[in-house]
Amino acid sequence: MENKVKNLYRLDELSDYKVSSDYSDVRGWKIVDADNRTIGKVDNLWVNKDMQRVVYLDVNVDKGLIEDSKNEVHEAITNESVNEFMYKDGDSHIIIPIGSVTINKDTKIVMANSIDYNTFRKTTRYNREQNFDRNYEKKVFDSYYPDEKSRDDSDSDNDAFYNRREFDGH
Repeated sequence: MENKVKNLYRLDELSDYKVSSDYSDVRGWKIVDADNRTIGKVDNLWVNKDMQRVVYLDVNVDKGLIEDSKNEVHEAITNESVNEFMYKDGDSHIIIPIGSVTINKDTKIVMANSIDYNTFRKTTRYNREQNFDRNYEKKVFDSYYPDEKSRDDSDSDNDAFYNRREFDGH
């Protein structure tokens, strides 16, 4: 999953960028769902460099969530009429749009109040060593917000994709 034109960067890739003093640096903080079930820890922040803002939390998924999803079919591939599912080694990260969470500075916990554990369990993961593309972004967005869909418009490869409330930062 490689970006053709790279517009997203991990914050730790950008030596001249840092989290503004008006915002909390949530890297290393625990993230929970609406029922306070652990999803994982925020590993990094994905920044849209052109827009100069964070658009995703990069979450290292909790082992419990991975164990709970082992028997789930996330991406079915057809092989002689048999559906199989395979994750590659290292596929243990998910992205969460920054506007989809609430940050509790006192407890240092990030809360994804509108996304439940089951949805996170079924969300396609990726390997941190690889970049992801817009197709992955759309797939994840659609899994979190199935009623809104990512709108497969012709502008889907540009920054207009982030002009929605789910990407409004805190």
